[in-house]
Amino acid sequence: MDRPFPPTVTPPEHASTDGESLAAVSAEAPTKWWVDPRARLLARVGCVLVASGLLHLIVWAIRGGGWEGPVSWRKPILFGISTGLTSLSLGWVWSTLPQRRWDGPLATFTAWALVLEVAMIDLQCWRGVGSHFNRATLFDSLLYDTMGVLILLVTLVAADLTLRLFRVPTDLAPDMLVAARWGMVLLLVSCGLGIWVSVHGDLQVARGLRPEVVGTAGVAKFPHGAVIHALQWLPMLAWGARRVGLAPRARQRLVTAAIAGSVLMLTYAMLQTLAGRGRFDAPPAIAMMMGVGTVFLTGPFLLIAVAWWHGRRRPTTGLG
Repeated sequence: MDRPFPPTVTPPEHASTDGESLAAVSAEAPTKWWVDPRARLLARVGCVLVASGLLHLIVWAIRGGGWEGPVSWRKPILFGISTGLTSLSLGWVWSTLPQRRWDGPLATFTAWALVLEVAMIDLQCWRGVGSHFNRATLFDSLLYDTMGVLILLVTLVAADLTLRLFRVPTDLAPDMLVAARWGMVLLLVSCGLGIWVSVHGDLQVARGLRPEVVGTAGVAKFPHGAVIHALQWLPMLAWGARRVGLAPRARQRLVTAAIAGSVLMLTYAMLQTLAGRGRFDAPPAIAMMMGVGTVFLTGPFLLIAVAWWHGRRRPTTGLG
């Protein structure tokens, strides 16, 4: 991702008349966000973690085993890819903000904390023991507690970044800024729900119950993972809308619709889980909420895909 995502720069004679000044357009000329000192390590770590998840996917294909359960290759795969994408996105967000005294150390800490988190999950999987809710030995308990502390600290750093996005001026276009802000808000909510999953699981284990279940059939991790990657899909939507040449107001509407869809999906996941129901065992009214949220979220991407397809088929002349 470029900082902000690489736009199609409008020539001066065709500058927008709906509030986007030429200065704002010029400020959005593509730059390599990953060369920002605060983003560099996070970008490298993100690539390594995504690669580790994909490598474990190959391991799973070769060695086999179940996808679910406390000990499975699912965890190194999903945590590697998911944490890697989050690291990349946090680096991008940092690069959009003005430099601050403690940014460098905080970004470095965040990168290494994410590496250690995934490394400990991978280690436990290769040892053939559970990485979460595992207090069978002092070593297992120490690893589990360390993971919890690391994620709590990273969540606090993410909260700081979120506040700065709302308070500090950036060069981001209005639609991209809204996408980044809400992506960070939804990431924070997801992290908070992840902490709740850990606390709930420990209480369940203490009662002799399964840690991942809420009530009769609720899946504790369902709301935690429902919109954790909004920080990727919302900015990508804004970037795609700009690349196909949509007007600023149209881009803003599409991003707003996708945010509403994301919030509805999160609400659906929380209602299902807290009611002790399975992911898709929903009464009609709640199921309708999920349907509306899906349309609001996927619809803007479909519209961009259609615009891109028509743009490819349209003949161009000169410089296009």
